[in-house]
Amino acid sequence: MKILVRNLERSITEAELLELFQTYGQVDSCVVVLDQTTGKSKGFGFVEMPHAREAIKAIKGLNTLKIKGFGIRVKAADASE
Repeated sequence: MKILVRNLERSITEAELLELFQTYGQVDSCVVVLDQTTGKSKGFGFVEMPHAREAIKAIKGLNTLKIKGFGIRVKAADASE
């Protein structure tokens, strides 16, 4: 299941995001989207988890969690994302 993570603090790394989600299960991939011009985070990313049950637990457990002062938003990604 592909998961969209929004409202990330700009200094969050892929390793930190991966660590958050690994507490809920197996993670296939984790990407923080970067601005092509500046190379800095755009404040959102995607996580891919192979098991839907673990992904749903991660979404419920992490949505609105405060990370570095920001309440992150976590939801299943639309097919177009």
